[in-house]
Amino acid sequence: MKNLHLLVAFLFAFHSLSLHAQQAPALDHIKKEELKEDLFYLASDEMRGRRAGTLDELKAAVWMAKRANEAGLEPAGDDGTYFQFFDLHRKVVDPKSELSLSGKKLELWKDVWQVTPLPTRIDDEIVWLNSYKDTIENISNKIVAMKLMPPSKIPEEGMSLWVYRYALSALREQSTILKEKGAKAVLLVADSTASSQIGFFGHGLEEGKYSLISEIENDSIGVFLLAEKFEKILQEENVNFKADVQVNEFTYPSANVIAKAPGTAAQLKNEYVLFSAHHDHDGIGESVDNDSIWNGADDNASVSVAILAIGRAWVKKPGKRSALFVWHGAEERGLMGSRHFAENATVEKNNIIAVLNGDMIGRNENGKAALLGSIAPHRNSVDLVEMAMKANEEITHFEVDTSWDEESHPEFWYFRSDHLPYARTNIPSIFFTTLLHPDYHTPDDEAEDIDLDKLTKMTKWMYATGWKISENIEKPRLEK
Repeated sequence: MKNLHLLVAFLFAFHSLSLHAQQAPALDHIKKEELKEDLFYLASDEMRGRRAGTLDELKAAVWMAKRANEAGLEPAGDDGTYFQFFDLHRKVVDPKSELSLSGKKLELWKDVWQVTPLPTRIDDEIVWLNSYKDTIENISNKIVAMKLMPPSKIPEEGMSLWVYRYALSALREQSTILKEKGAKAVLLVADSTASSQIGFFGHGLEEGKYSLISEIENDSIGVFLLAEKFEKILQEENVNFKADVQVNEFTYPSANVIAKAPGTAAQLKNEYVLFSAHHDHDGIGESVDNDSIWNGADDNASVSVAILAIGRAWVKKPGKRSALFVWHGAEERGLMGSRHFAENATVEKNNIIAVLNGDMIGRNENGKAALLGSIAPHRNSVDLVEMAMKANEEITHFEVDTSWDEESHPEFWYFRSDHLPYARTNIPSIFFTTLLHPDYHTPDDEAEDIDLDKLTKMTKWMYATGWKISENIEKPRLEK
């Protein structure tokens, strides 16, 4: 009996030590003052908004690498560096392209916007549709014109760029339906909602389309948005639309910044917990209230400096598993950096056991946060979600919002950040965020508006979650 008591006592002590070992040991090394210093520089006017494919983005990448080195993180990029370079391919409509309605010239980017840059040469009469039911069976190989209709899922009210996302969703949805019915070109007339900011979001269309060199795709038909004033003209009989559109193509460099903190356990240190952020934003853009620098303090300087702070903590107290830190480039151009790294990882991809991604973690109501990838159908690892929730319960005590993770949510927020390429390649992945706000993708996303206490707490939540994964003998299981 005495031996049994000793065994029970030993097992209890071992279990207690095991639980204690999973508590994040370097929380005090995540300091608000250091987060603030890094944030105010990365989101400063000096960094010019860090637009992907520009020298400004590369300057931000070099700064991130320098700070990672100063934190004691080891390079984990290509050829013993902190960098993984990749090329962005960009298509833009040639400004010399010519478009007309019944012989009357249309001014590009004022009267008409080509939604996707695509070489287009057509000259034919249009077919006007009042609705999808209006002769839709007879539009095969015709130029079809319609009024822009609201998308089936309207974006969340009160967020910035609401009209931009409303219009793009409507254009994408409506043109897809007409294309599937056989139209050879689509003309959509802006409704009153799209017209209210057509110059603003039309500037985004003028910027063209980005892709990775390895995945260039050709769109099949030309889709054009016309100003509202052309609605009556397009409804007349025998209206001819002529387009001679040429496209220019360019290649730009971008870069992921990659660093690591080696683990301590011989059997686990070759496995990685990946902390993910993106260091780019929108650069110099349309001026709003005389401010043309889109600083991107919350999006996503907040997480860029957060995982730098986590790196400093990990160096002070290394985990059993190694920590991998990836600051992705060109996220704003379509998750380009994470898509490239997910297919071309600089470590053995099968050894990446979890991805903890963050995007915008410094705004909105204090005490509230969100975790995406936490409920079906987006969740791909119950184990990973449980560890994140346990870390929050123990350390940060956020009220966790999962509503934006619902499949029906109109923002589709789960699909708009850098965890997605990893989840799609079957790596357990979650997404920490404090959600959108009215300054999202505007020049008003400034460092002084970041809630530094909240940013610090979110950083600690990500760190504590990563620490649990690092210390747990079992890897997070992928949900079947």
